[in-house]
Amino acid sequence: MTDQKPAAEQEPAMNKPAIEKPAIDKKAEYTWFDKPANVKKIIAALCVICALLMAADLFYHKHAYFAVEKWFGFYAFYGFIMCVLLVLAAKVMRVLLMRDEDYYD
Repeated sequence: MTDQKPAAEQEPAMNKPAIEKPAIDKKAEYTWFDKPANVKKIIAALCVICALLMAADLFYHKHAYFAVEKWFGFYAFYGFIMCVLLVLAAKVMRVLLMRDEDYYD
């Protein structure tokens, strides 16, 4: 038999320091993206970028395979419509694939 003490009576090995919680800085709680004014700036910047990219559609020659691809802003509208359809498809898939909260218990 060995002379080991029960787990409750054992001394901590190597005097390890307790894990301390880092100090919470009040200023670090809010980032640049949390302020509503900054969010509005980001949305405005994205709208400007989208408008510039759509305007750039006027300044290059298109080598279109289909006639519809030559229309002004075709790819912008096509991308927007496909994005909306992906979101709608995801909503339908969520209803079909969703399980109860305790499904895996």
